[in-house]
Amino acid sequence: MRTSILVVLSLLSSVVVSAQPYEGKVEYDKKRQDAFLCDYAASAEAVELAMVKYFQNLGYKPVEEKGLFNKDKGFKIFKDAYVSELNADKFDYLIKVEARTKKTAESATLNFLIMKSGVNQKTDMKEDAIKKVKRFLSSLEPAVEKEFLELQIQAQEAEVTKSQKKLSALKAEQVELEKKLQTNLTTQQETEKEISAKQFALDALKAKRVQQ
Repeated sequence: MRTSILVVLSLLSSVVVSAQPYEGKVEYDKKRQDAFLCDYAASAEAVELAMVKYFQNLGYKPVEEKGLFNKDKGFKIFKDAYVSELNADKFDYLIKVEARTKKTAESATLNFLIMKSGVNQKTDMKEDAIKKVKRFLSSLEPAVEKEFLELQIQAQEAEVTKSQKKLSALKAEQVELEKKLQTNLTTQQETEKEISAKQFALDALKAKRVQQ
């Protein structure tokens, strides 16, 4: 009982997301770029889903950097996007989400770049604009929390389904074993009758030997 309670508490506590936006550098287009970063206590998948859905709701689909030798692989680019929370003009918004540690799925960093015509906009940003971007990244916290919770639910549903299939297989195996057991029992009974008949015949033959 205590173990079950601890598992439930762990699941509940794991959906608490703490967004921590800050400024930094990220490698893109063969150079170190000024960027906004934000740490979330959530999986990388949850953070990326939240960002992609946010832009999709605005009508923008991402273009993803791919290719085996592409150093920018993993970046998703929302080209010429208008985000009223950030700017009055259209810009290219680039995101890349990375897990902060392999030990836990509840820690990821969002790399967020703002570009226009290939020029990094962060470099010349005023303090008010920088604060606005940080507030924007923090405001995504509920969306990240929602996606993270849904992923946990899906994962737990998969575990339940897996255990249900295992139980069904065990029950089916039990039915087969019981059939085999019943067959074995029937065979034992028939064999006992066979032994009894053969023993009776053997005793009769031995009796004739004594009479001779």
